[in-house]
Amino acid sequence: MITLLKRHEIQVLLRAGHTQAEAARIAKVSTRSVKRVAAEPEVQHVDDGKERGERRIGRPSTAEPFRALVKKLLGEEPEILSVEILRRARLDGYTGGKSALYELIAAVRPPRQVRMLMRFEGLPGEFSQHDFGEVKVLFLDGSVRKVHFFASRLKWSRWVEVTLVDNQVVETLVRGLAEHFSRFGGVPLCAVFDRPTTVALSWSKDGEVREWNPTFAYAALELGFTAEVCWPSAPRQKGAVENLVGWVKGSFFKQRRFHDMEDLKEQLQQWLHEVNTQRPSRATNQIPAERMQEERKRLRPLRVTPEDLALRVPIQVGPTATVFYDGRGYAMPPDAAGLPGTLFLFKNRVKIVAGSWQAEHERFIPKGQVARSAELRAAHLAAVAGVRGKRYLKRQQLFECGQATVEVLTEIVHRKGARGWYSEIEQLHGMLLAVGAERIERACRAAMQNGTVTVAFIAQCLGQPQGETDTGASA
Repeated sequence: MITLLKRHEIQVLLRAGHTQAEAARIAKVSTRSVKRVAAEPEVQHVDDGKERGERRIGRPSTAEPFRALVKKLLGEEPEILSVEILRRARLDGYTGGKSALYELIAAVRPPRQVRMLMRFEGLPGEFSQHDFGEVKVLFLDGSVRKVHFFASRLKWSRWVEVTLVDNQVVETLVRGLAEHFSRFGGVPLCAVFDRPTTVALSWSKDGEVREWNPTFAYAALELGFTAEVCWPSAPRQKGAVENLVGWVKGSFFKQRRFHDMEDLKEQLQQWLHEVNTQRPSRATNQIPAERMQEERKRLRPLRVTPEDLALRVPIQVGPTATVFYDGRGYAMPPDAAGLPGTLFLFKNRVKIVAGSWQAEHERFIPKGQVARSAELRAAHLAAVAGVRGKRYLKRQQLFECGQATVEVLTEIVHRKGARGWYSEIEQLHGMLLAVGAERIERACRAAMQNGTVTVAFIAQCLGQPQGETDTGASA
């Protein structure tokens, strides 16, 4: 089966105005496959396993039982022709078609001698190159810091963008890619990468991707680009990508001196302005900004802005109607408990959808805490049966506010005893519903620092009248 991302690539090529024959040549598939894909609906997801099941594809290969024979023949005669292997396999009882056996031979046969290196130039709006890099920077005060960066370049105009990053994970790649496309002014036909671990999960020996990283694949679908991955065994493909990182290191990091990170960031923007708008490229003898005017005509608009790009993460809502991701909890409506769903990971917020239920929260709350709106706190309390259950849920919701609130709760419980804490926890929870977790945590921190761990002091800090808070779970 042609992968869904490959089908997406074919559809992009056809929408860009390529003929079916041209799309077949560029995508490396048959014209018959292009005709079939052209008649299909637009690709809406990239789950190849699900699609394979729906299409009832995946019968065992009739050639697989003859893998040992093929390995033996290739080991004894490395230059043996595939047609001769087919003949001998038939003598050994093989009754399948030649295509199945030829695919097996191609997978088993050792790679041939590397062919002659060929350099090529892209056309306007055709290719962009992307890669991570890292370099140790010696600052003028003698300190050393490892700096990570993400670099992108349009191959035809040589316009380049470089962003300093904290790591080299797939989310950083996808968000850096969206930001650089936005700065380019649009999306080229194909984005070329040199990081298969962040882009693909598995691939064949000839470098064809079998399974894309789902986070990356959905981003390709959202942003509207096709992807090509270069491989260590194919230097004629990857040289240009590697050279981008080497060029950034040699032209910027190793040529300049920096006082600190702020100075480095400022000089990086100055350098990008110079190489893009003032300095002719050695490859083209033209200033990239001049060629960029022509290239932008061939770039396609982004389907979503970098701010609206959401990564999709499959989740399961827990029995407490909470979803945990990256060490943080996000509350859902009580009726969503136990349902599977999707977490849409935006740059600074999350949206969770499970069945007909959904919730949105700020993304970067402190790790170990749970994001829970006043409405969801009230809904969770209403869903819990019994006075005792409600009391302990209120205490748990206070517990989630932060370490200072935990310390205050500890003082109250130990001071008041097994049952004496009920009234004070009721009052604190009422303040939580009124002002939110962040302000409760600040007030509790002030109480601990002042040494006055009382509800009256916390109410005073919050401007809340003591005794006029929610007591809906009182006995």
